Amino acid sequence: MDEHDVDVALQTALDRLTLVNEAAEVLSSTLNAVEGLRRVCRVLVPALADWCAADLVTGGGRVERVCVAHRDSAVDVSRLTGLLPPLPLAPTGPLSRVLSGSGAMLLSEADVPPVRDAADLFHAANLEMFERLGGQTLIVAPLRVRGRVLGALSAVRGPDRRPLGDADLVLVEDLAHRIALALDNARLHAETQNIAERLQRSLLPELPHIEGLQIAARYAPAADTAQIGGDWYDCFVLPQGDTALIIGDVTGHDLRATVTMSQVRNMLRGIACDRKEPPAKILRRLDLAVTCLYGLQTATCVYALVKGQSGGPFRLEWSTAGHPPPLLVTFDGDTRFLEDGHGLLLGVEPDAERVGASSELPERATLVFYTDGLIERRGESLDHGLTRLRQHAAGLSRYGVEEMCDRLLAGLAADSHDDVAVLIVRMPRTSQH
Repeated sequence: MDEHDVDVALQTALDRLTLVNEAAEVLSSTLNAVEGLRRVCRVLVPALADWCAADLVTGGGRVERVCVAHRDSAVDVSRLTGLLPPLPLAPTGPLSRVLSGSGAMLLSEADVPPVRDAADLFHAANLEMFERLGGQTLIVAPLRVRGRVLGALSAVRGPDRRPLGDADLVLVEDLAHRIALALDNARLHAETQNIAERLQRSLLPELPHIEGLQIAARYAPAADTAQIGGDWYDCFVLPQGDTALIIGDVTGHDLRATVTMSQVRNMLRGIACDRKEPPAKILRRLDLAVTCLYGLQTATCVYALVKGQSGGPFRLEWSTAGHPPPLLVTFDGDTRFLEDGHGLLLGVEPDAERVGASSELPERATLVFYTDGLIERRGESLDHGLTRLRQHAAGLSRYGVEEMCDRLLAGLAADSHDDVAVLIVRMPRTSQH
């Protein structure tokens, strides 16, 4: 081998390594399986192929073409994606054989018959795409992991380039394996996230129906993680007739935080129903119990009582343990945070006296309780998050409480890195009206 051939071989090896690294990078850049597959296709074209296609097997056994990428941006490939005809019982074309368990296949144009010779509709759909986009050599590789075929990757090169060969087949097989691992990881992540969210939701209470009050609540998991956390809300009627409103967050994002959250919530329920004391004293008793039972575990909480007859007027009494302040929104859209009655987190200094606060509640006013995931953003001042919440809530002052919950989450929690709990309560018109 002369010096020129050595240089060519080294450059080819470098190009292949670069391609593999770029594919690995784009796969790790998202947990969305389909989006990762699309990004890989854009890396392969034109570095390896003139066009490529990616297909995934759906839960019902059908095949969906999720991506077609072409080196010529003027070629419209938008109509080539979507659900394909049903797979034939006996595989015929290269794609159906690969999806049925065959290994990767290296084919030439001569191995691709005209559309009129297709043995079934699935085969015909693939032949039509090849006929439309053209090509001289192609590789079809299974996306296989743990003995299961998740889909297939097809790479096609035209006559104006060196034909795809055995070395390219090995490369595409390697890329297909990496893609399959990423797809499987994304599936496992989605399943874990679903289980975590179901567990979290199962620990949250059903809201009571209380005459005169409109109540709604929401829990939303973090947008970019499968972790569970300690956010919770609660609402119940005490023996003396007051309505208890609670929002809290146990420190941590793991199973322990979730279990502790459930236990702390139930302890608070028991203490509140038994003692019938002002919020500050109830939180102090809860603080002592948390410190005694959970050691160094900390948590934030707002414990509030709505007092008044069903026709109003109403008054709010509350105490806060290291939690963001509730927001009061009038029917006309005026807003203010209830910043009085603030104290340390639970689990920090249990012997410290806690303070409470109270405020009259205007008719048709809305109370918004929330956890910090609704307002906190990385690299941003907390004041910006609080201002954003005030502005959003002011514009929703006349919406129903259910829609208000949904719009607050959509507007403020869509990109949150933490889970979010929201509890909203609206006062009625007073009986004088």
